[in-house]
Order: sequence, then C-alpha cells, then structure tokens
Amino acid sequence: MTVLRTLAVICGMLPLAALAADARLDFNRDIRPILSNHCFKCHGPDAAERKGGTNGLRLDVAEGATEDLGGYAAIVPGQPEASELWKRITASDPAVRMPPQGSGKQLSAGEIERLREWIRQGAPYARHWSYEPLVRPPVPAVRDTAWPRNDIDRFLLARLEREGLSPQPEADRYTLIRRVSLDLIGLPPTWDEVQQFVHDDHPDAYQQLVERLLRHPAYGEHWARMWLDLARYADSAGYADDPPRTIWAYRDYVIRAFNQNLRFDQFTIEQIAGDLLPNPTEDQLIATAFHRNTLTNNEGGTSDEEFRNVAVVDRVNTTLAVWMGTTINCAQCHNHKYDPISQEEFFRIFAIFNQSQDADLRDESPLWEIWTPADRARRDALQVRLEELLKADGEPPSAAIAVELVRLRRELAQLKPVTTVPVMRELPQNKQRRTHIQRRGNFLDLDREVEPGVPAAFHPLPEGVPPNRLALARWLVDRRNPLTARVMVNRLWEQIFGTGIVATSEEFGSQGDLPSHPELLDWLAVEFMDAGWDIQHVLKLLVTSAAYRQSSKVTPDLAQRDPDNRLLARGPRFRMSAEMIRDQALAISGLLSPKMFGPPVKPMQPKLGVNAAFGSGIDWQTSEGEDRYRRALYTTWRRSNPYPSMATFDAPNREVCTLRRTRTNTPLQALVTLNDPVYLEAAQALARKIGQAEGSTADKATAGWQWTLSRPPTPAERDRVVALFEAARSRLASLPDQARKLATQPLGAPPAGSDIVDLAAWTVVANALLNLDEVFMRR
Repeated sequence: MTVLRTLAVICGMLPLAALAADARLDFNRDIRPILSNHCFKCHGPDAAERKGGTNGLRLDVAEGATEDLGGYAAIVPGQPEASELWKRITASDPAVRMPPQGSGKQLSAGEIERLREWIRQGAPYARHWSYEPLVRPPVPAVRDTAWPRNDIDRFLLARLEREGLSPQPEADRYTLIRRVSLDLIGLPPTWDEVQQFVHDDHPDAYQQLVERLLRHPAYGEHWARMWLDLARYADSAGYADDPPRTIWAYRDYVIRAFNQNLRFDQFTIEQIAGDLLPNPTEDQLIATAFHRNTLTNNEGGTSDEEFRNVAVVDRVNTTLAVWMGTTINCAQCHNHKYDPISQEEFFRIFAIFNQSQDADLRDESPLWEIWTPADRARRDALQVRLEELLKADGEPPSAAIAVELVRLRRELAQLKPVTTVPVMRELPQNKQRRTHIQRRGNFLDLDREVEPGVPAAFHPLPEGVPPNRLALARWLVDRRNPLTARVMVNRLWEQIFGTGIVATSEEFGSQGDLPSHPELLDWLAVEFMDAGWDIQHVLKLLVTSAAYRQSSKVTPDLAQRDPDNRLLARGPRFRMSAEMIRDQALAISGLLSPKMFGPPVKPMQPKLGVNAAFGSGIDWQTSEGEDRYRRALYTTWRRSNPYPSMATFDAPNREVCTLRRTRTNTPLQALVTLNDPVYLEAAQALARKIGQAEGSTADKATAGWQWTLSRPPTPAERDRVVALFEAARSRLASLPDQARKLATQPLGAPPAGSDIVDLAAWTVVANALLNLDEVFMRR
C-alpha cells in the first residue's frame, strides 16, 4: 500500500474536526506527548541509548529533527510527504515502520494525523511547558458573571463554558463545614460547631469558619502529614534490621512551621541548608533533618561509604522531585531519556550534597541536642565554672579544685537533653570531598571529576557565593525557577480537590501529564510568589472558591463527559487518607487526645507474634493513657512494618519520598475498620455517648448519626438505625457474656449503672455508623 493510500485510510477513520487544517496545534499539548511516549527512548537526549549514538537522530529538538541526513531529513517543515518521519510512521512494511515491532509502542490513527498536521503547519517546536518562565496570565472573561467568587472560578468557568457545561449548585452547609474541616485540619467538626455554622446568618460566616480553621493547632498537624511523606520521615533507620531512630524533633518542626505559616521559600531554605545560615536558630538546625531522614545501614560488614553514597543519591533525587517535580534518578546511570538532564549534571548536584559530615554511622552523627531552657542554662553555667577551675593557677588549693571538679562533672553527667536529632553539617573546606561521575551509578567505578552545579536547562546558581546547599536552596526558590511554585500550588490543589491540575503531581517532565488548566496553574504559581510564598493564602483562595463549594453530586451527563472531574463542574469527592480515617474515628467517639508534639507513641494494634526478617518483633507494648489516643501523625513509623491499619489504607513505608499516595479500595479495608482494636474501641466509646444521650431510642439514634456524619438523618435513615439497635439488642439479650465482651473489650469497664445489653447493641450501631461509605469519603 502506498503512503497516499495509507493516508486515505487513516483520514477516513478520523472525525472531520481532527482534520481541520486551520486548527493550530500546540507542540506541548498535542505533539510532545506523542514523541515522548513513542520516540524519545531511541531518539531523545540520552546519547548512550540513542540509535546511532552521539550522531544518531534526535527528535526531542528541532535542530536534530530537521538536520540534513544526506539528502533527506526526518522532518521537512511544511512538507509531511517529504519527511522521513511521516514515511516511516505510515509505512506498510513492518521492517520499516516506526515505532518498530517489539517496542510495545503503536501510534493511533489520531496521533498519526496530528503529526502530519503539525509538520504541515511548519513543525514548530517549543520548550517543555513546565520549563517556560512563569508569567501571570490574564484572567479570562466569562458569560456567567454571578457564579465566580474569585479568579480561580473565572479560569474554571471559562473552560466549562467552552465545553458547554455548567457548575453544580452550592453544597448545603452541613456538607460544607464537614468538607472544609476535613481539608484544613483533618478532623470532622463537632456537632456544636456544625449547628453554630448552619444557623449563622452572617454573610461572612463561611469566610470566618475558614479563618478559624487555619488558626487551629490541628491545621499544622494535618498538613505536616503531607510534608512528612515528602520528607520520608520515619522513626526507624531502615534496611534489614531497621532499628529505632530518634528524629521526632523534625516532625515537630514541620508542625510548627505550618501553624506559624512560615513562608515556603524560608521553609525550603531551612530544610536544605538551615545550618549554613548566619547564626542559625535551633529550629533552623532541626529543619536540616529533612535530609537526615535517609536510610542508615547498621548491619555488620557493610560499607559505610557505599551507603553514605546511597544517601547522597537519595538527597539529589528527593530534592528535585519534591521542589521541582522532576524525576532525575535515572540520570545517576545515564543521561535522562526524556528530559534535558545529563548524567554529568546529576553528579554536579550530587557534588553539592556530597560535603555533609554524616557518614552512615550507627551513632547518626552529627547530632543536635535539644534542652529545656532551665537545663540548658544550668548546663552552660556548670561548663563555665568547670573551665574556670581548669584554668586555676593554684588558688584555691589543688585538693579543693579536684573535689569541685568531681562534683561539677557528676552534675553535668546527670543533666540530659530532652532529645537529640540528626542534622546536616558541612565538612570544613580542607576536608571537602571530590566528586566524580560514577559509571552506571557505581560508586567504585569513577569517571572524570565534576564541579558543583545545576542542569543547564535552568537558570544558574546565584553568583558570588559558594556552590553549596545554601546556594542550591536559594536557587530552588528563585523566581526564575519555573517549577518550584508550579509544583507546590499543584500539590496544594491536589490535597483540596483530590487530583492536581497536573494529575501526575510527581512528574512535571515529558513523561508527566499535561495540566488540565495551564493558565490557572501559572496564575496560582505567580500569586503564590507575589503573596510572599504564603501557603495559607493559596489554601484560602482554593477553599473559598465557588468551585470548591459546589455539590459533589454526579449527574449522568457529567459522569459520561467528565468522569474524573478534571473540569471541576462538580465538587470534589474522594476517600480520606489513612491517618484521617483513624483520627476521625477517635474524634467522633470522643477519645482523641489533643496533646501535641513529643516522642512517637504506640497505639493499639493486633498482636501477631511475628518477627521482622533480620530484626526484632513487630508487636509492641501499647502506650498508656492518652498517648494511645494521639493523632495518627504521632504513631511510631517503622519502615519495615508501618502501622498495619494505616498501611491497609495506602500509607507508605517512607523508605523513599512519597510524592503522591495512591487510593485503593479493597475488602481488607472493611475488615480493618470493622475489627481492628482501635476502631472497635472507638465504636464502644461512641456507643457510650449515644447511650447517655437524652430522649428516646430514636433521639439517641439521631444523636449518633449527627455526631458521625455531621448532618441530621432523614426519617428513613433514623428508622434503620433504630431497627438495627433493636435487632442487636434482641439477639444479645440471650448472650450476656458476648454482650459484655462486645461492650467492654478493649475499652474497659462501662459507666456505673449501664445496661450492658443496651451498651452492646449501641456498639453494633456505632460500628455500623463508623463504617458507612459517607464517613470515609471527603464529599
């Protein structure tokens, strides 16, 4: 079949709209994804893997694609039929056609036609969209001027109007207060808070609610969880034996930073290079534990240098991924196959992180000691006195000095810091390490030496300063950096709306998704920087928008036209995180402790009697008192065995940074929330609240429903709860031992004068309420 006949067949398969010759194609939107997915692996930036090697065909840049290859070129702008690319992708001979057989790649008819039309239009190339400089775009005009509450809505509505869609009505107030409470503090509202908001007729009632939630101490705890995933925070060192690690002071720093609304640029600098700031504060030193969350291998016989090298590689990968949405790890072994990052540039960044003092040692040095103010003052006074005595020239007599020295040293030894935390500390200039490219990423196979630096595709490091971690941190938050602000506002959007404007929030490179609303993303990124890198400012814009306040009801038309809600024609609806599900159960039941900060705790978990492969047992002694009811954020996080009930709901092990959690839906999750001791205890506590509520059985059922779902039940819902209670009571009346166990284990003895059978029946009801789909969903 000739090329023209092939084209005729292809064109016959396409809708007329796809062939509109006057429709200008956008390279980043329409063409780059095709080339990246089908061509760049063999014809991209990685010379080592490129067909033909260094001189092989490149399709990732215009110069390579249009280069004279000896009387022909892959692309002849304006002339598809003269372009070798077009001939190859439409060839009938499998030996000639591209992508080749065995590649697992095949172009669709629509993709082939887009390539033809792009070449016809002159084959214009463009930089990858996320590398383009940030410029605030104009806010679009919309026909429906009554709906938008802020500029976010105008961007979204302009797209909806083009698509012929209309927004959903605003959600009711019961839904709104639960939604925004869960989003901003990770906890449901109390029923009193619900009632106050629902009946507040002040025009700024919702705005005032948002302000109150942003000031709530729980706000910092909730948003710290997101950041701790990025920081790969854990209370163990990792690898086979996975021993405990004391690093919780870093977790507390993150909570404080969010509650203080620390500027994100400052938050960045403190974590990457707080120790290099002039006269750093204790918090700025603690912040550097961000990069001490790397794994440490304490197993005998291992090479400390090998695993120090692994930690430095992780710091490079994590920094670029967290702040720039760039997966750079493949460049450890070879030039990046899809993005303009070479192996040499990987090791130039490596050279920046290669100068810290830590060396994969069991003692986790260097450490920073954290003292109470009183103990620090006493310690300093004792040390001053000790130094004075050691300098004494015989007055008082030597014997008296010796006695005093013994006393001072004994008292100093008795003083202990509250805790220690591993920190970053730079090597002295005369001990700085040399950095070489590592062939295939092997730390023992060194190639040429490289100097510290950053990829040439981006702006340079600051001039006139050492190319160290502080320079890198400032480079990350330089306004010329096209990625940091985009990545962060996209991450905030993802937390609020369930999916980022860029759905692949972990990947802003060529292999990532295109933004659903690129102008809105850029507008938000510039707004973020102009507002002083203010996270709460962006969150306030998001949750006060009309788009956020929509009902999440899915109409048949929306289900068909926008099943993933990428256009935001309805409110967001998605399952809550593992930590939120657990914290919510404790909050609803009245068990949740408001205690903040401090060492990790060990709440109840099923005792399995199992040992880790090369370490200690995975069971633990449950914490006493309120510590067993702390927020999930404070639960001991062991990498080899994350807290089981949270792992079932997709909590990561945090061996490496987690940029985006997946959401799964499995039967195991229902088994956890129905039977896990934490959830059973929460059901028992909720049952006691319901049993002590005033009124009839129907009144008690109504109260339980309101506490659990933050809204009153319909008559039918109330009647079903009453029926469940009565059926459970009837069954348990003849099973007193089972009723007592159901009502008291593991919570403990019931309130004096309680009817055990009633309490057990209400436990059945509470367990059912806590397992309703509506309870697990942020809707």
